[in-house]
Amino acid sequence: MKVGCYFNFQNYVDWDRYLAKQPGPPAITDAQIYDEDLYLADLVESLGFDSYWAIDHYTSPYAMTGGALNHLTYIAGRTTKLDLGTMVTVLPWHEPIHVAHQISLLDNVLKDRTLTLGFGRGAAIREFDAFGIPMSESRTRYNECLDVIKLALTNEWFSYDGEIFKIPETTVRPMFRNPQRLLERLRVAWTSPESLPPAAHGGLGMLLTGQKSFAEYAIDVRNFNAIRAEKGWSPAQPTVIVRVACFDTEAEAWQVMAKHTIEGQRSSRVHYEFADIERFRNTKGYEQYAKLREHVRTEEEMLEGAAKPQAWGTPDQVFARLREIQRTMGAEEFVLSFRMTSMPVEQAERSIRLFAKEVLPRLHELDATYDLGAGPAEKAASAQPEPFSV
Repeated sequence: MKVGCYFNFQNYVDWDRYLAKQPGPPAITDAQIYDEDLYLADLVESLGFDSYWAIDHYTSPYAMTGGALNHLTYIAGRTTKLDLGTMVTVLPWHEPIHVAHQISLLDNVLKDRTLTLGFGRGAAIREFDAFGIPMSESRTRYNECLDVIKLALTNEWFSYDGEIFKIPETTVRPMFRNPQRLLERLRVAWTSPESLPPAAHGGLGMLLTGQKSFAEYAIDVRNFNAIRAEKGWSPAQPTVIVRVACFDTEAEAWQVMAKHTIEGQRSSRVHYEFADIERFRNTKGYEQYAKLREHVRTEEEMLEGAAKPQAWGTPDQVFARLREIQRTMGAEEFVLSFRMTSMPVEQAERSIRLFAKEVLPRLHELDATYDLGAGPAEKAASAQPEPFSV
């Protein structure tokens, strides 16, 4: 089984100052957050993980990566063995030719290391507004951007005549080093049910980023592979995001997971402006988000739905939970989060080091199979975690 890491680069304690638009500096500077998360990022390869992943967020303390592909290009230069992945690049915010060139550069500097390209449509009102992109255009922009990237990966010279993007005959240089492998490693994240069938029919893979519960995702995995089976294709196995708190005692692990899950739910709710239900309800392609957020969860519901289903506890408990998630989802790879919201960097380091010593070797020995006959949806029936966005 493959196991990777990602970090949020989140300045959680700055939310109140940010929302009030008070003059700075923040109580904890963004530079300090960067120094701390880059310190943890530098541990990933030496501790034996297989991959490093980056998220794509802007404009708020929620996540400050400055763009997934930019971030990964930096990480590529600091490592020699790690595979890399985006979780996700939000295509509607980007011009497709620019994205294609960024991918080509990263593919070339990685040489023979694997790059997994996870793509998504985005849901943060503040980010769409900052880029001047109408949210109602997101599905069209997403589809057209994906089309252009596929063209660039399969043709030296190409052009595109879409509803939004009009691209004259052009090419990407440097040429892609591993175009076929990049095509095979395209992954899609989704929330709305309308997004699943096109991804499955298009031969794309699955990146399950915590936008839905494990139980809902398990059903999606089976439906996704039912479409593939109709086409005579073998089953696809998803990459699954899980939050981890690995400590010597169950009590400390739960305290950490509970505290930072509640903070994380608040941070997600504020960044995505989920309180503005009417805007989601009235924006084409986002009606599903309005339905998901009509009920404001209590802290007890957050803990039951968003904290308990994650991987927390002693090393043995963490391994058992991840093994069960793998069986339920048919996961081929985990991407794990060890630092959440306001967690001190020292605490996150203790967790990741203990995990790397006691859990990671056992996961590497795990046969990451997908048992079609077992029915992942039925396996997941007992766990109904609430969405936790990345």
